[in-house]
Amino acid sequence: MPSDEDINAVLLSQGQGPRGMKMKVAANVILGQPLAQCLMGLKYITQQRVERINAIASFLSTSPYDIVCLQELFVERDFEVIRDSVLTNLPFSKQFHGGAVGRGLAIFSRFSIISATIQAYSLNGSPLDLKGADWFAGKGAAVVLITHPTLGELEIFNTHFFSEGGDDGPEHQRSHRLVNAWEFAKLVKQSAESGRHVIAAGDFNSEPYTLPMTVVRDHAGLIDTWGSLHAPSAEESRKSMSPEDALSTYGLTYDSSLNSFCTRGTTIPQGKRLDYILFRNPWHPTASPLPLRLIHKDARVVLTEYIPGRSFSYSDHFGVEALFEIEGSEPQDPGSPNPTLIDHTDVPTLPSTALTTNAKSHLSAANALAMLDALKTRLRLSRVRSRQELRIYAGCVVALVGLLVGTGWSPKGFLTPVFVFVGALATWLGTTMFYVGMMYGGWEASILQNLIEEMELYVRALQDSS
Repeated sequence: MPSDEDINAVLLSQGQGPRGMKMKVAANVILGQPLAQCLMGLKYITQQRVERINAIASFLSTSPYDIVCLQELFVERDFEVIRDSVLTNLPFSKQFHGGAVGRGLAIFSRFSIISATIQAYSLNGSPLDLKGADWFAGKGAAVVLITHPTLGELEIFNTHFFSEGGDDGPEHQRSHRLVNAWEFAKLVKQSAESGRHVIAAGDFNSEPYTLPMTVVRDHAGLIDTWGSLHAPSAEESRKSMSPEDALSTYGLTYDSSLNSFCTRGTTIPQGKRLDYILFRNPWHPTASPLPLRLIHKDARVVLTEYIPGRSFSYSDHFGVEALFEIEGSEPQDPGSPNPTLIDHTDVPTLPSTALTTNAKSHLSAANALAMLDALKTRLRLSRVRSRQELRIYAGCVVALVGLLVGTGWSPKGFLTPVFVFVGALATWLGTTMFYVGMMYGGWEASILQNLIEEMELYVRALQDSS
């Protein structure tokens, strides 16, 4: 079960002047976010929890962030500590609840939050997975709508994907994460097509090359700020790099040897990149340029150092920081000061990509078919597993009946406590297998079947349109 925390940040700089022009004097709009694998609600067993929360709160209170999103912030008191620390610069906040131990998602904002919602993902692992415990927390996407002084409505997505399954091996091992990715992508796509700018950040528990991240980027039309601004050399060279070079070249955020919470003995070359800041501009039905658009200027990995005066990191994940520029804003009266603007002339001017489109984003047929094949395999294996669990249930019932009969006919009284103990164990195991095999098994199969049929319709529509 995860028990650490990481921080990501987004910086927005606002250009002034006629449409399409850029100015060197820019506004700092930072969306910082302690991301992923953090305080899995384990109030009493999380390593250095209080020290790390206080350090994160101190860091955020002195940082020029406008929005902060946290994952795995399950302890109510920890949320209150951070909220009180950032109250002067981030007066608006929302903690999102749900699941057996809470979603662990929280968002803080300098700008007014006008609405907030939480969308739970339909599949989050099994209730038998006590180690990962994703089923108990219930993964989801937290969404807030804020009013930005220049952009207007800006929608912020904060998410944490299902963790089990790794990045390699058969795709069906990551089927629940694929479901997360598809549902998340549809939410973002719907928001952008309704005319809103979108920034999405979180622990996606997926490397950039994996199918879940392909679904997120392609179907939602999201741009990976780090990936689009950095073009690392071949992946093989990562193995021979120093940890510092690998971190700066590949944007690695998890399992780096530079992190005190690194998984020892890992075979991962220098770590993984699991944490992202992504964004997109609204879908525009015409070829004309958007009045306002976001352009990403920089992306960095942050908080890679240890907490000052301590021998451990802020979190088991490093943070990510991205810089945006708002381009094409409407002319303002030069005599009217903008309180949100500060001098930031040291911001590097980096090349931008095409950030507006008059074509709706969609997942390619090839990737949709790969996802469909993974879901079908998972459905078949899910049904096999459910039948096995129900067989265990039936075996427990038979064993329990035998124990009850045997207890009455046993000539040796000292065996009675043994029969009682084994009977209690059979009762517990049988009940658990019945609920998991019948209830959860049927629930998972129904969700997978619905999504398979949805994907089949989607692929058919793509094929017909081509």
